[in-house]
Amino acid sequence: MTSFKEGLEQELAETNAIETTRLRRERDAAIDKSVRLTEENETLRRSLEVIEKVEALELTRPKWLAPEKPKRSAATLVVMLSDLHLDEVVNPDEVDGLNAYNRTIAELRLKKWTENVVKLSRHYLSGVSYDGVVVLLGGDMFSGDIHEELSETNEEPIMSSLLYWAERLAAAFDLLATEFKKVHVVSVVGNHGRTSRKPRAKLRVRTNFDWLLSQLLLREFVKDKRFTFQIPESADALITIYGQGHLLTHGDQASGGGGIGGIYPPIMRLRARKAQRYLATYGSFQTLWLGHWHQYISTPSLIINGSLKGYDEYAYLNSFAYEVPQQALALVAPDKGITFQAPVFVQDRKREGW
Repeated sequence: MTSFKEGLEQELAETNAIETTRLRRERDAAIDKSVRLTEENETLRRSLEVIEKVEALELTRPKWLAPEKPKRSAATLVVMLSDLHLDEVVNPDEVDGLNAYNRTIAELRLKKWTENVVKLSRHYLSGVSYDGVVVLLGGDMFSGDIHEELSETNEEPIMSSLLYWAERLAAAFDLLATEFKKVHVVSVVGNHGRTSRKPRAKLRVRTNFDWLLSQLLLREFVKDKRFTFQIPESADALITIYGQGHLLTHGDQASGGGGIGGIYPPIMRLRARKAQRYLATYGSFQTLWLGHWHQYISTPSLIINGSLKGYDEYAYLNSFAYEVPQQALALVAPDKGITFQAPVFVQDRKREGW
């Protein structure tokens, strides 16, 4: 028989074992948290270094966008990259197999975008002497974590996504520079990259990861004379090409679009308000470039960009019109303005494997 003393000792030993196990688990969890926080702090430190370096840089607009005597065959290619929603995951089972999206697919689509921009300019627009290419970064480059469902399903946290995709976008831009010799990058922020839960008016740009991405790209090419950057502190960017104004904005400032008229009434109201404001202050623009709506619509006065991500669960749930992943492209000529417009298709289901 076990004595009373032995029973107490056994019970005490079991209690100590349980307590030791609990303390070890807490210790391991604390170590894991410490490692994670250290990694996050290192990422933030690197980001702050980027900000400190680029804040001292002076951004100048390229002279080649407004030459004194442009050649008769000269033109500038304008391509738009917006609504990439990098590292978001779209499950094809949740959208009736209409689309799939993840990091691997996004890389394939970015590569195909670069290839097709070169293909269109070489073979469909042959005979043109390009002064250069303008790349419009229209916002929502990342899906971010402003919604709980995104933070649960995105492939990586936003800071990790930022560093990963800055390298790949830099590689794509380098290929464009090799082809067109001169690249002017213009960047505005979208609504998904913000760091606050609600959209804000003050510090809208500097509290957005789209802005930080453009600063990383600027740092990558700051010593490369082929590149110039235009990164305003405001929601809009006004670009002048051969004397004609082009206004880039994300497009989330327009609200509505659910009625019979679709997205046209709110967007046309937005365009009219911006045209009136710029006419009374800085000047005018002929073409408004927008992202946000994930629908490619192209007119001489209004270009709405598609999406690299393509159809998603939100669009499916709300029965929005289906559209294949695509991005906007236009050719701007001296004295004539936009003379050619086309979508750049980026999807290849066979290669993407769905």
